Amino acid sequence: MSEWKARRFWKAVSTREAEGGHQVFLDDRALSTPGKLPLILPTAALAEALAEEWQAQGDLIQPQTMPLTRAANSAIERVSTQFEGVADMLAEYGGTDLLSYRATEPAALIEMQADSWDPLLDWARSDLGVDLKVTQGVIPVAQDPADMARLRALLDEFDAFGLTALHDLVTLPGSLILGLAVVRGRLDAERSFAFSRIDEEFQAAQWGRDEEADEAAEARRLSMISAERLWHLSRVG
Repeated sequence: MSEWKARRFWKAVSTREAEGGHQVFLDDRALSTPGKLPLILPTAALAEALAEEWQAQGDLIQPQTMPLTRAANSAIERVSTQFEGVADMLAEYGGTDLLSYRATEPAALIEMQADSWDPLLDWARSDLGVDLKVTQGVIPVAQDPADMARLRALLDEFDAFGLTALHDLVTLPGSLILGLAVVRGRLDAERSFAFSRIDEEFQAAQWGRDEEADEAAEARRLSMISAERLWHLSRVG
């Protein structure tokens, strides 16, 4: 038996203002989430971007080609209803932040990590008010509880769409500092991804590349770029 797939049923895609934001319409049918909640978007720019995803669909609907739609669904159905839990989870990354854990050898890798990561920790100290400790190896280093509380408090400044964007920008590289640096304009998602891959790229240069690992890394890179786009589109009018 062949697998059932959803087919395109609409001709035109449009956006309209709605109470609390903007909506996308397929012909005269407003988009809703998989759970049948109204898909209300915070900005016209984000609504237009979702409309482009739906307009680009062919005869068969391909959800994997609509990352912004999937993220908007998640923001409404999951993050908005579990905001505190998601924020708590992301805050925990500050306690085990990638930037705090350095290689023990070789010297070239240690230097590469320091050159890339130390300026970001300096930025976190000056702009975020947190001073993360650094260690070598994998033995956990205890961070100052006051710094952890400060990082958690910063997440309360986000809305559901912002926290949804931050989720991938933190969990994929394994660094709350990298995620916050992207949303605050300190660096872009492309550079954040590159900074998170210093060890892997160093090893690949020494021992050769792994095709499967490279494919997985590319998927993470694209997801981070999409998350950064969600962040910007949900901020502008």
